[in-house]
Amino acid sequence: MKKIIAALLMFVMAMPLLAQKKITLDEAVSIALQRNTSLIKTKNNLSSSKSQLKNAYGELIPTFAGQGQWSWQRVNDIGGTQRDFFGNEVLVEASEVDSRSYSLGLGGNVTLFDGLANIANISQKQDNLKSVEYSIEKKKQDVVYDATNYFYQVLNAGELQRVREDNVKYYQKFYETVQERNRLGSVAKADVYTAQVQLGNAELLLIQAQNDYQTSLSNLLNYLGLDVLEEYILVDPYASQGSPDTESYLKEFDDMRAMVNAALDNRFDFKSQQLTVSSAKSGLTIARSGLLPNLTGNYSYYSNATKPENLFDRKVLSISLTLNLPIFSNWSTENQIELAQVNLKNAQEDLLALERLVKIEVKQGYLDLVAAKKSLEVASKNVTAAEETRKINQERYNLGSGTILDILQADRDYTDALRNKINALYDFYTKRDKLNNVLGKLEYKKFE
Repeated sequence: MKKIIAALLMFVMAMPLLAQKKITLDEAVSIALQRNTSLIKTKNNLSSSKSQLKNAYGELIPTFAGQGQWSWQRVNDIGGTQRDFFGNEVLVEASEVDSRSYSLGLGGNVTLFDGLANIANISQKQDNLKSVEYSIEKKKQDVVYDATNYFYQVLNAGELQRVREDNVKYYQKFYETVQERNRLGSVAKADVYTAQVQLGNAELLLIQAQNDYQTSLSNLLNYLGLDVLEEYILVDPYASQGSPDTESYLKEFDDMRAMVNAALDNRFDFKSQQLTVSSAKSGLTIARSGLLPNLTGNYSYYSNATKPENLFDRKVLSISLTLNLPIFSNWSTENQIELAQVNLKNAQEDLLALERLVKIEVKQGYLDLVAAKKSLEVASKNVTAAEETRKINQERYNLGSGTILDILQADRDYTDALRNKINALYDFYTKRDKLNNVLGKLEYKKFE
């Protein structure tokens, strides 16, 4: 019976854990790519760009429309006198005349030459469409980086929370030890109070760490578009790997110029800006077309009659050409050309500015990764040294040759060293992903 009760108690205690949902890093990134609002809006712009390109091609095709018309007219004349051709007065009687007309027709027009504006318009819309596609690819990479960064923040906060939990256990055990030694007369009552205060501080810091963890988790769930009221557990992808091999990560980032060239070749935002420049050149061609003649062809086929049954008794086929020669347009064409030139210059300047920014980001990203690597190495060594120092001070205190203040200081140093190592570890992962994103190498297709 006792075994059954114990099993039931274990099951009840495990129910909250069973209710929690596990999320891996790959799942989090996949969810972000599906639900990110900014990415969805960017994708929506793609359909608009496709429609504009379709319309640009359509301008090369003749228009075609059908028309039908019916009209009714009544003329009332009260009569009177009128003079004929010879000046004689003629009596006109009162009259009322009704008339009806019916007509059907087909027709349209086609632009035969407009200064190559229609061809330039197609080229411009093609560049705009490809630019939007590149913007979507870049946004996907940014979403992968942001989702990963949020995920790391939660893992980081979770590790810091575990450090605080272990610290509470340490001070709980230490407080009990000091109490026992005080009862035996080995230490003063003041040590008991000091240990009690430290235990309370450790519990307070644990609450703060728990709040930080929940806050970072809520930020992640909000970014993923998930319900923040549900319980989730994150699966650490590096839990079984131990400390990362930082040297191997840096081997592929050894040539700064090669990294810059790779970034300029791979980054979708740079490619998108290049297409923006090309689109602006097409816009200048469109503006200059206003200086050239415009030739339009028109065609129509129609019939009209006073009665429906007489339709198509009289048919008219018409074909015409219209040539428009621009002579003076109140300087509107010159204004359009000037605006297009300014737009082109601004696009070219934006491209140069982006190129400079890419170089800065690559250089700074590499330096940040090197600094993060060094910080992780130093933090790992500090943990080893601080742990040994805490053991020594604990043994000295147990032997009566050390003070409780030495233990407290050594424990603070050890806790800070652990926290610094955890922060340095996830900072290294973040800086590595950031550099890959700057280089345009951040993988996203496997998550879609």
